[in-house]
Amino acid sequence: MSRIIIADDDPGFGSMLERVLSQDGHTVELAENGRQALALIRKQPPDLLICDVIMPDMEGVELLLTLRLEVPKLPTLAISGGGRFGSADYLNLARKAGAREILAKPFTPEQLKVAVEKALSSVQGERA
Repeated sequence: MSRIIIADDDPGFGSMLERVLSQDGHTVELAENGRQALALIRKQPPDLLICDVIMPDMEGVELLLTLRLEVPKLPTLAISGGGRFGSADYLNLARKAGAREILAKPFTPEQLKVAVEKALSSVQGERA
């Protein structure tokens, strides 16, 4: 299966995502924010990055823009609960910053799995 990095500042939510994806056979690493995720990616790029859009230290959109320059083919799935303005605005911004897939919180494990597969297959389609 795939190696996935999850960047989310909510440790409980990140652990839940890790459990769901690990049960499907993926190898998952957790990062508390965009800076930690970026360091992991620079060390060894994963097959997929899942990142929350709103995080302290380095937000998801900033991370996506950085990756767009450094690792442009890295598939990304942006997630957001919305904050003050609602998730749609943040997720649309994430899409413009390079996210291949977006998912509004709350979502079901099945919705997560579908979005992960779509993001992963988008790159496989480019390689074919």
